[in-house]
Amino acid sequence: MRLPPPLTDARQPRLCVGLLSGTSVDAVEAALCEVTGTGEGVRLKLLAHVSVPFPRELVARVLGPQDAASLSRLNFELAEHFADAAKQVMARAGVTPEQVAAIGSHGQTMAHLPPGTDALPSTLQIGEPAVIAERTGVPVISDFRTRDVAVGGHGAPLVPYLDWALFRSHAPRALLNIGGIGNVSVVSARLEDTVAFDTGPGNMVLDGLARRVTQGALACDVDGTLSRRGRVIPELLAELLTHPFLAQPPPRSAGRESFGEVLVDRLWARYAERPYDLMATALELTVESIARAHEMWLLPRFPGLEGMYASGGGTRNPAMMERLRARLAPLPVQMVEALGFPEGAKEAALFALLAAEHLVGTAANVPSATGARRRVVLGKLTP
Repeated sequence: MRLPPPLTDARQPRLCVGLLSGTSVDAVEAALCEVTGTGEGVRLKLLAHVSVPFPRELVARVLGPQDAASLSRLNFELAEHFADAAKQVMARAGVTPEQVAAIGSHGQTMAHLPPGTDALPSTLQIGEPAVIAERTGVPVISDFRTRDVAVGGHGAPLVPYLDWALFRSHAPRALLNIGGIGNVSVVSARLEDTVAFDTGPGNMVLDGLARRVTQGALACDVDGTLSRRGRVIPELLAELLTHPFLAQPPPRSAGRESFGEVLVDRLWARYAERPYDLMATALELTVESIARAHEMWLLPRFPGLEGMYASGGGTRNPAMMERLRARLAPLPVQMVEALGFPEGAKEAALFALLAAEHLVGTAANVPSATGARRRVVLGKLTP
């Protein structure tokens, strides 16, 4: 059993792997990064990134109903996929497990019940870290959300720490991620001035509908081909935009409980005879929820916003990006590559960064984003 090196000098470079599967449950994303420094002086260099798709039948089981036995099996089964992705990204970078200080694994979120949604706030991510550690021979840091929840926060979003570390400037700029759930960060020079929150559904509703429209042949609205064939159903869009989450002020975070299969099933039951109109309406729901969040919570506080830089699976949907740019004009909307970082690797790199900060004992939550009472070190170590 190999313990992580006793890092007393945070200036020492740490090679860390970041792993996650997002709320869309399409693949394991893995990034190998070199992290130097900590806090305000932290620097991250991306060395390699891989995306390893899940088998379609596994996705169906993750998204399906769970009991204790099926959840236990998935916890170990998903870990095998995470471990394989970690080994692939190390191989791509040409490094050995002995050179890697730690793997930061976010795992797969199965439940997220933040403050305001449940009498006892909680969050659950699976993908057993002991299995990942055994298969790779590298210490694993996992469960990054739970400590923030324990101190009164939402445990989400976590990405503003990376957004601030990599992309901050003197003028405020927005970083938008359109994954299963959409989230946005506005970062500037000081971490404590960061604002970040979930905007609402990203690809989650679109993905669920795409599987139904194509009888499982497609897992998403590839290139916007499905949504472009339909027209928005105005009365349905208006109804969806009354969802209580969309009027909730930050800090706020969402998950499948709000915008997952239960909602998709309800929409399909009502409008199955208009599949492409449903797709167009779901796309507009994502665009409009992002735009309204910008107008309600960002513009009043950041009238001099430099621009918005987007990442995540939704950015690969040209129909989504066309509508988003039109709706947010004149605010410039660019891809995060304009800031010199590949969008597909961004969230995995976050968990490499959080693992590196855990190793040196640096608190990496952002209370102004999550609502936590104080800053805390995130994650649990499995040697």
